[in-house]
Amino acid sequence: SRKRLKPLRTVVAWRGRAEWDQVMVGLYCGDSRLQQEALDRVSAWKSRYGPKMPLAVDCTAELIRCKVLDASGKLKSHELILSYGLALVRFVNLITERKQKMVSIPLRQLAREVDIPIWVVDLRHELTHGKLPRLALCRKGCDVVLDWLRKTYWSRQLGNNLCEESDDEDEDEEQEGVEENAELDNDAWE
Repeated sequence: SRKRLKPLRTVVAWRGRAEWDQVMVGLYCGDSRLQQEALDRVSAWKSRYGPKMPLAVDCTAELIRCKVLDASGKLKSHELILSYGLALVRFVNLITERKQKMVSIPLRQLAREVDIPIWVVDLRHELTHGKLPRLALCRKGCDVVLDWLRKTYWSRQLGNNLCEESDDEDEDEEQEGVEENAELDNDAWE
């Protein structure tokens, strides 16, 4: 008699669906205190998960951290531009780098392929090679990119949790869905 093998499970840094949802809501809620709590949780995930952390989670956390610093009033305008700038440059570079082939493909073309607004790529270019842009433009870039991440990554995760949890078996199935979708990191955006 053959034993039925259970499917392999993916190990993730979060405890379960509830923690994942709580962090997602916290990051996007707009309340600096709740956002900071969500950022602390993402930092814990990163310490457990290391380089396996989905790029979308990492980029979202970096951009939200900028917004929290901005809301605190503790940084000067120039410091905020640098903070937003680094997060935006990292976002564009990390999201497009997986699509680069052996032949270099222009960032504008890669951005079109993944539906990132071209002006965000231009902003990244200015931050990297030109004169630093105005703080208002960096804030707008951050908001646009966070919206892109919400639609492209976070909403896809939320889509698996639209029904009510009724018992432990349903919760296990939902957790498996989160674990499967945790793979929506580098390769999923291609």
